[in-house]
Amino acid sequence: MKKQNKMIYRSFIIISFIAINALILFGISQTLSFLNTGADRSSMLHIGVKNKQAYMPKVIWKDTTNPGRPIEKQTMGDIQKDYVNSWYVKNVGYATYDSLGIFDFYTENARKNLLNGLQFNRTNNIKVISTTLNHHLSLDFYSADGQLVVFEDQNVTSYTQFFKENELQFASKDTADYKIAMLLEDGFWRVRHIVKQSLSQPDSTLQKKSPYVKGKKIIVDSSTYQIKGINYYPQKTPWNMFGEDFNPEIIKTDFDIIKNADLNTIRIFVPYTVFGKENVKEDKLEELLTVLDLADAARLKVIVTLFDFYGNYAIQDWTFTHRHAEKIVGKFKNHKALLAWDIKNEPNLDFDSRGKEIVLAWLREMIGQVRSLDRVHPITIGWSSIESAELLVDEVDIVSFHYYLDLENFSESFKSISSLDKPLVLQEFGLSSNKGLWAPFGNSAKDQASYHKDFQEIIKKNKLHYMSWTLYDFDNIPTDVVGRLPWRKNTQKHFGFIDKQGNKKKSFEYITH
Repeated sequence: MKKQNKMIYRSFIIISFIAINALILFGISQTLSFLNTGADRSSMLHIGVKNKQAYMPKVIWKDTTNPGRPIEKQTMGDIQKDYVNSWYVKNVGYATYDSLGIFDFYTENARKNLLNGLQFNRTNNIKVISTTLNHHLSLDFYSADGQLVVFEDQNVTSYTQFFKENELQFASKDTADYKIAMLLEDGFWRVRHIVKQSLSQPDSTLQKKSPYVKGKKIIVDSSTYQIKGINYYPQKTPWNMFGEDFNPEIIKTDFDIIKNADLNTIRIFVPYTVFGKENVKEDKLEELLTVLDLADAARLKVIVTLFDFYGNYAIQDWTFTHRHAEKIVGKFKNHKALLAWDIKNEPNLDFDSRGKEIVLAWLREMIGQVRSLDRVHPITIGWSSIESAELLVDEVDIVSFHYYLDLENFSESFKSISSLDKPLVLQEFGLSSNKGLWAPFGNSAKDQASYHKDFQEIIKKNKLHYMSWTLYDFDNIPTDVVGRLPWRKNTQKHFGFIDKQGNKKKSFEYITH
């Protein structure tokens, strides 16, 4: 027994010795690894990696000619990255009172005013939330030793919201020129001076577009165009047209049905997340191109609704939405089937959850962004009600609204916007023929037909552009569209002019007047 205990004791000592030496060796290796690793802002700063994903302004080098030492492509990339990051950390600092990033992207002299400003704001409970949207850089000087660079940043567009005690006081949009000097310190470019200058002449590409809408008229190929249309989803993939079951043959057949019904326009939706957000997916662009090509072949015009299922609106997200719009609008602005851009579907429904002024500020910005990319096609917003239709009326080219209330109240409600000197589009309207277990007092297919017959008379009397909801009854409604309640889902399933079996309902007779 004593011999056995002795062996156990010896084994314990040997195992402990091995474990202690293993820990010592591990500690030495980690120390050597640390000492052989250079400084990396990604690990030094909590904003180091995040800033690449939270801030994507448009940056263009307009001039990189240097009379002395030529500037290397890699150096240009480093300067651009650190310069853009300097704006980002400043904006983060003024929004959160966090000064950490400022020490890494500004020299000692340059950061004094920034730190004083942060302290003043903190003391007075002032918060400034800001973003820059574009930068047009022009090189002035690059030193022979590669330690100093001077350049101009022209027509910098910024948007800023000012809060006092967490209450929004006012917001402003500004365009300015800047002169910047940066020094290379510790392997990083830091801002030494940044001076605001008098605004240079704007780029000629930013001039106002030629008229496409004249008064209440929409002009297509030099002729007045009257929208007679419908909101479109394929029957088997509602709210998921560009998903895994994307099927051009089905879409082609549906477009023929629409055209043969004497309609001339469809409205489709681009889901923000499905298309890749700021990194728009090429395969989704190809699918959208296919839809537009099929519409053109069927002699249908298309209103493209951007940013479907988007709901952030925060200033920090603006550069993401810029990149999204830039990719889509830039690619399709010359397509023959395109009639208009619809910025967002029913954004006023987000007023309560996101804040009315926050949503309106984003809409204004996106109108300006889309207009800068496409100077020909008109822009609209799909408001969910007549009451909201007067919002941003001076910014849009077409006033679009939806109406699902009692038909007898339409004419009275419509009076509030009837005098607007812009095309008025009844962009969504319809009645569900959902009468059954979940809706014993609902409307029948006959009621639906009567509704459309009467509404077409109203449309004709008021010379309204119109787009009904929708071509088909649907089998499945996604939960994120109307929620989980079965009576809401079932109501949404029966707005179509064609039933689930592919038969035209009585209402199809009144799909147009």
